[in-house]
Amino acid sequence: MSTALTTGRPWRVIALFSVPLLIGNVVQQLYQFADAIVVGRHLGVDALAAVGATGSMLFLLLGFAWGLTSGFAIPTAQAFGAQDFRAVRRSVAAGTLLTAVCSVLLTVGAPLLSRPLLELLQTPPELMDDAVVFAQISFLGAGALMFFNYLSAIIRAIGDSRTPLIFLTLACGLNVGLVILMVGAFGWGVGGAALATVVSQAVSVLLCLQFVRRRMPVLHVRRDDWRVSRAELGAHLRLGLPMGFQASIIAIGTLAVQVALNQLGTDAVAAYTAASRVDGLAVALLQSLGLAVSMYVAQNHGGGRPDRILRGVTQATWIAVAAALVLGALMVTFGATLIRLFVGGGSPEVVGLAAQMLAINGATYWILGILFVVRGALQGLGHTLIPTVTGVIELVMRVGAAVVLGTALGFIGVAASNPLAWLGAVVVLVPAYLHARRQLAAAPVSPMVWTPTTPIAVMGPTDGSMTVDAVVTASIGLPGGASTGSVPTVRRGRRVLPRSARAPRRTRG
Repeated sequence: MSTALTTGRPWRVIALFSVPLLIGNVVQQLYQFADAIVVGRHLGVDALAAVGATGSMLFLLLGFAWGLTSGFAIPTAQAFGAQDFRAVRRSVAAGTLLTAVCSVLLTVGAPLLSRPLLELLQTPPELMDDAVVFAQISFLGAGALMFFNYLSAIIRAIGDSRTPLIFLTLACGLNVGLVILMVGAFGWGVGGAALATVVSQAVSVLLCLQFVRRRMPVLHVRRDDWRVSRAELGAHLRLGLPMGFQASIIAIGTLAVQVALNQLGTDAVAAYTAASRVDGLAVALLQSLGLAVSMYVAQNHGGGRPDRILRGVTQATWIAVAAALVLGALMVTFGATLIRLFVGGGSPEVVGLAAQMLAINGATYWILGILFVVRGALQGLGHTLIPTVTGVIELVMRVGAAVVLGTALGFIGVAASNPLAWLGAVVVLVPAYLHARRQLAAAPVSPMVWTPTTPIAVMGPTDGSMTVDAVVTASIGLPGGASTGSVPTVRRGRRVLPRSARAPRRTRG
């Protein structure tokens, strides 16, 4: 369901728009939260550490696949915006074929690589067997995860953002119930926890397919639509591969952190895993606010309202900092209490280490809040270079801190890698936004080009600030061969606008 962000009080519009994004993020984090509680309380600290030891490897491979399938939905949205329904169907067919191929490759190859990769990551021997079981079952169900993400993406691509949230909530709720049943009642160990995820995702895929069949005829692929050309497949890969590689770059940082943790032993791995689950709930709020800002900026940039962009980003920054301070205070004060939900009172060393990590992160959430808002604003303005560069900076800072500080300071050094990565990104992002802000302040307020499609929010898995999120504002093909891309321009005041930008005046909010 599309939403106009070009009228109304900026802070209120951004806050309200971030709510469904927040719900979706919190639902995912609550699932991980509950999953870790069940594993930690029923199976013990070693089992919790074994699950945590697979996190970076799963993120590397499945994160790439997630980014790939999300990119496949972009041509679908572009064709839908142009009201070219045959192109919509062919895009769905192309994306489905590519998703199927990627699913087969992961399902066949990744389980065979699980043990060698975990050995390469220097996983502690006492965690190896459980970690291999969890990883192999997760990879065997990669097809269900990929198709659930792909179906959710194409449903969002045609303007329905509520239905994917409903299915996500159902999937996470079912997942929690199955984890309790398979781990607690059936006693299937960490394999049961992984199987619960696979089964819940498979059920959600079936529900999505049924919904599309009954409610979304525009996505129904006909027989001749399956005859997609090499050029159409290439167009989808050109959009999907960069998003997949972005996730891979992020995952490399998590791999370095995982290696540093594995060298510190089981307690360190378990503490980091438990703290990350709690930390994810706080990060979800700030991430949702940043994504809402990017959508807000993109729409107002398209509507020629630089004044609203300036006010909105400033107000959102203050909201983010205030929320970060409150969340940080909660983490510092109640961190140890929350960690005991996972491991009970019999692991004081794990509780102490995890509480220290939450205190370090909580004290620096305000940096993360600024990072999400400023990066979202630049993405909404169509800047891609700086957000990408800051992703690389985060990688370098996180790896360097985990290796150097982890060796010198132990667990505290590894825990400090996230705040240092956030700081490194902000040092580059803020000057870039201030430069863009000066340009916006000099621009007149006037209507600009309205493209036939709204910017698309694309969200992905999170681990600290390591978030795959974007606002897609790519030009779209129009019937008759026209495009919203490069078109002749005329000068209007101090700005160069496309001829197609001449739109009727609207009431300014």
